[in-house]
Amino acid sequence: MQDKMNLLMFSGEYDKAMAGLILANAARELDIEVTMFFAFWGLWLVREPDKISNEDKSLYEKMFSRFSPKGAEDLPLSNMNFSGLGKKLLVDMIDDHHAPHVIHFLKGARKKHVKFYGCKLSLEIMGFKEEELIPELEIVDAKTYLKGALQSNMQLFI
Repeated sequence: MQDKMNLLMFSGEYDKAMAGLILANAARELDIEVTMFFAFWGLWLVREPDKISNEDKSLYEKMFSRFSPKGAEDLPLSNMNFSGLGKKLLVDMIDDHHAPHVIHFLKGARKKHVKFYGCKLSLEIMGFKEEELIPELEIVDAKTYLKGALQSNMQLFI
């Protein structure tokens, strides 16, 4: 039986997204099957900045979309963000250590065939369209997510 890890990505913050994606990539390198389920703010991580559209959206959905992060590199920090200054400092420190940015970990997870699921209800409530998100993301309901999570060795909530 293959080991399985399941991550529920609820946070839409750069450092937490990075932590989840580092774990997903490391698990795939250990031949662990990985599923990431993105709900509410976690969906910001899998937005495609160049595919965001206001077509067929209500006024509230348009406003929400405009003020939401546009993808992985646009996410704020969870602590010490200081209107973006804290994130700039963190990214500079990442660069000083020649470490990958969160977008690189996301690309790595996509290449390593991490399974990406998006919460159907979260998508509907937040007004995101499937075509605005990475193509690997499959839209599923909570029951579908839970069936897989119940069969995994590790479940993490980020």
